[in-house]
Amino acid sequence: MNILITGGAGFIGSHTADALIARGHKIRILDNLTEPVHRNGKPLYVPRDAELIVGDVRSKAEWEKSLENIDVVFHLAAYQDYLTDFSKFFHVNAVGTALLYEIIVEKKLPVKKIIVASSQAVYGEGKYLSASGEVVYPNIRQRIQLEKGKWELDWQGEPVKPHLTDESVVNPQNQYALSKYSQEQIALNLGRGYNLPTVAMRYSIVQGPRQSFYNAYSGACRIFSLSYKFGRQPILFEDGKQLRDFVNIEDAVDANLLVMEKEEVSYEVFNVGGGRRYTVLEFAKMAAEAYGQPFEPKLSGEFRLGDTRHIMSDISKLSQLGWKPRRDPRYSLECYKTWLYEKDVPEEVLDLSYNKMIASNVLIKAEGKQ
Repeated sequence: MNILITGGAGFIGSHTADALIARGHKIRILDNLTEPVHRNGKPLYVPRDAELIVGDVRSKAEWEKSLENIDVVFHLAAYQDYLTDFSKFFHVNAVGTALLYEIIVEKKLPVKKIIVASSQAVYGEGKYLSASGEVVYPNIRQRIQLEKGKWELDWQGEPVKPHLTDESVVNPQNQYALSKYSQEQIALNLGRGYNLPTVAMRYSIVQGPRQSFYNAYSGACRIFSLSYKFGRQPILFEDGKQLRDFVNIEDAVDANLLVMEKEEVSYEVFNVGGGRRYTVLEFAKMAAEAYGQPFEPKLSGEFRLGDTRHIMSDISKLSQLGWKPRRDPRYSLECYKTWLYEKDVPEEVLDLSYNKMIASNVLIKAEGKQ
């Protein structure tokens, strides 16, 4: 088949392209190759067998060119960061997706399926259990609470316990999450309305080689790995006890290919997670072990506006299709380490996103924290 991958020069997109080429498909990539992700232009890992169109998903003309003779679209291009340019999240993630469907409908293109990259972020804080056992969905923590160093959530003044979050209830709170849920709704509803089979994939924290060194949103694997590579202890926000689930890039690609091939998944959303929860401290310790470094992380007492306290995805819906995560975070760290040591990375990249978040007033220190 002829397959278009938007964001195909990026992390998930390039790995998906590799897997599809290995299966004999013809791949076209639409990617803008811009900063911060692509600071040095076209990455060397972009498959030679893929056609590359350098363009923006906000451009109707570039969409039209990219969609010629395409059977399947993996729409993975996205704007993601912690910065306050709120409108850009919607211009790229929502408007770009609307253009995709607009062109297919206008030109009556014979696209057979569209797989859209969504995010675990659409859940906000996700599902919790109250002290009485009631299922509740708290709103994101307020700045006034975080400034006092009160990290945990409550419900009507009572403590709550984090629970696995399934696909049934969403509660997007920050700019990225809101834009991704808007994207989902555009894709699923226009898809259903115009008979364009569509699937939305809500990825947890995907980890492995090719994650950008320069994107603040690219996460713990990058931050901790770079820290230990340069003999520094990583900075952990809040108290490090936030719960997360991590999924390996190879497992995420397996999920992508599975839903492409399954007919019964149209107009559905699926969590793509690691199936197990870890604290950020636990993950930092695993990273220290991978790099043979002592484990003495710095708890800075800082917090990022828009961060969730705990979030773990229930993957049972996707598992019913025969998928399951097969690689754990230690495997992801080892793969990332091998890739990292092949690169000439200056130590300064470790501080770039951190300093940018401080300058943008996204990273804030709580009162009384050292």
